[in-house]
Amino acid sequence: MNQNTLEQKLKNELKNKVVLVTGGAGSVGSGLVERLLQYPLKSLRVLDNDENALFRLKRLYNDHPKLRLFLGSICDSDRVEIAVNGVDIVFHLAAAKNIEITEYNPIETVNTNINGIINLIKITIKNKPEKFINISTDKAANPTTLYGSTKQIAEQLASWATANHTKFASIRFGNIFKTRGNVFELWEEEAKNNKPLSITNTKMERYYIEKDKAISWILKCFLLAKDGEIFVPKLKSFKMIDLANSISKKHKMIGSRYGEKMKEVLITEQEKLIAKETEEMWVIKQHTRD
Repeated sequence: MNQNTLEQKLKNELKNKVVLVTGGAGSVGSGLVERLLQYPLKSLRVLDNDENALFRLKRLYNDHPKLRLFLGSICDSDRVEIAVNGVDIVFHLAAAKNIEITEYNPIETVNTNINGIINLIKITIKNKPEKFINISTDKAANPTTLYGSTKQIAEQLASWATANHTKFASIRFGNIFKTRGNVFELWEEEAKNNKPLSITNTKMERYYIEKDKAISWILKCFLLAKDGEIFVPKLKSFKMIDLANSISKKHKMIGSRYGEKMKEVLITEQEKLIAKETEEMWVIKQHTRD
């Protein structure tokens, strides 16, 4: 699908639609909001529990007439009910994701990443929007952390939830360059203060994608979503030491943290057995409910 065809399909699919983005005031969420506002939507709702981030979003788009800002948590069923009512499309990005913080706060992590999506799924099934797109992570593939485990369950829930009316799907990304809370934020602060960059292990590798490309993938997979798929874009793996060297040659070794893999995977070998592979991605078809 060339870019012109993709854009025309998106205009057709999004015309006069009410769209909800959970976590829409975050780094990727706000970028998705910016992109969505370029299409002929009826309205765009953002549900986020960060009041200051919502305020910045409001200021950034000068009280855009189609933008509706909802302060609240996906764990609050009543608030989710109000946010989802009358919606045609849901993009679900809200999550607790910092590895160290989520490990230290397991109840809150499970509540947000699992109970939160359960709230959304229940109310989505009741309200019957057209599509529900769940944003996931490569840490859901053979998870070694609580965050990864919760996102793996969230993928399974989204695949299970696909019904005759609402089409659910997940998109599994690697890391996204220079988002809030990312290692680059730490490195840039250390470099600014003329300190050595904190490196866990010189052999560690991670998959990365630019934020704008991730948003383009979200919209592309939104068009393709039909039946509980997990879309896994093929991404480039980077050695973290090389990325650090692009900022500063001064480093300090701090050692690997609990649950960290030396090299993450985008898709497991078991998943490859049931996935359809294209030049750009794998499409995993999970078992869905009858």
